[in-house]
Amino acid sequence: MNVGWLRILSVLFAALALAFSGAHLLELPHKIGLSASDYLTVQQLYRGWQFAGIVVIGAIISTAWLAYAVRHERRVFVPTIIALLCILGTQVLFWTFNFPANRATDNWTTLPADWETLRQRWEFAHAASALLNLGALIALLEALLRPARESTSSDTASARAMKPRRLELQEVER
Repeated sequence: MNVGWLRILSVLFAALALAFSGAHLLELPHKIGLSASDYLTVQQLYRGWQFAGIVVIGAIISTAWLAYAVRHERRVFVPTIIALLCILGTQVLFWTFNFPANRATDNWTTLPADWETLRQRWEFAHAASALLNLGALIALLEALLRPARESTSSDTASARAMKPRRLELQEVER
């Protein structure tokens, strides 16, 4: 696959992942203080969101593949690896905080005694994931905007040839 397409796919999947996690971040101030019954009602809006996992898998695969493809191009490789680490960080948060809360609440259909603690962990882990997804997107855009290869001596010579020259007037004998 062409590196250009890998770059585009990586940015696309990172942007889609940010859309999902960004929704959680934007909702947080309004949801964190809801009553138990209101919170259960609102949480039902997330039914079917497990399919967002397809986006996350796409982001991990395309970004890892891109990192491998540009591994010899440090200026592109470094931001790509940063993006990959950010995306993987979202998974650490999900499996450490969100998934256990989903299980303890049967996907927010019942509330155990410690539901408020679970809610805080769940909400703030999603908020942190949004920030990591934003970091991944920024890093991938940085990698996308960098040249696909380091400049060579011929590139330097052609750039020098295109640079405007200072004209000097010379006296001519008659």
